[in-house]
Amino acid sequence: MKKHFIEVENGEEVTAVHHETSSDKCVFFCHGFGSDKEGSYEERAERAVEEGFNAIRFDFRGNGESDGEFIDQNLSSRIKDLETVIDYFDFENVYLYGMSFGGKVIIHAAEDLECEALILKSPVTFNDIMDKFRSVVEEKGSYTHFDDKTVNKSFFEDFDNYSFDEASKILDCPVAFFHGSEDSTVHFEKSLEAFGRISGESALFRLKGEKHSLTEDAELRMQDLMFSWLHSLTPEPK
Repeated sequence: MKKHFIEVENGEEVTAVHHETSSDKCVFFCHGFGSDKEGSYEERAERAVEEGFNAIRFDFRGNGESDGEFIDQNLSSRIKDLETVIDYFDFENVYLYGMSFGGKVIIHAAEDLECEALILKSPVTFNDIMDKFRSVVEEKGSYTHFDDKTVNKSFFEDFDNYSFDEASKILDCPVAFFHGSEDSTVHFEKSLEAFGRISGESALFRLKGEKHSLTEDAELRMQDLMFSWLHSLTPEPK
């Protein structure tokens, strides 16, 4: 496990951790809206190595150990961060995992990337999922998520440039959704609807009784399902 400091633009760096194996396959883990690369992402990365994948977990700018202020970041900057990290490591086969808003990032980044598959955990897909934040911004000028994760009007000006309906038409790699049936942050029905919009190879896994954050047992079950699905895409040679 090795930590890397990767320059993105204007002297700002993102911090990434590489869990290494000899494979030419790599899963890049993208955290949620105001989260970071630690905790469950380390466990997922370690499992990826056990399954024969390199794993990269990193902090978007404004989060964790990466440079920048949260209020200065938006969907475009997160896509830029991901693209830069992928280019830096330069793996032949790229798999993208996105949790919640990280799912929104990989959906719209995929248009300009050569990806083997997308893994979406409780993803933000349709823009109206963010309306509860938008309404606060419209009324008060800003919205603070957690302790110091603040967005303002400029965040939504950028956000509105991205449409899931448009992105879903051009996704050309397999997509898997994993979503708790009792998720009250991003409702399961949003993933069900998004799943129905994708014309290519896709799968939807409903995690019964689970919320936005998974219980320990459900996390292990999701990992089993996820890697079984990934291996089914590229069966190992006999």
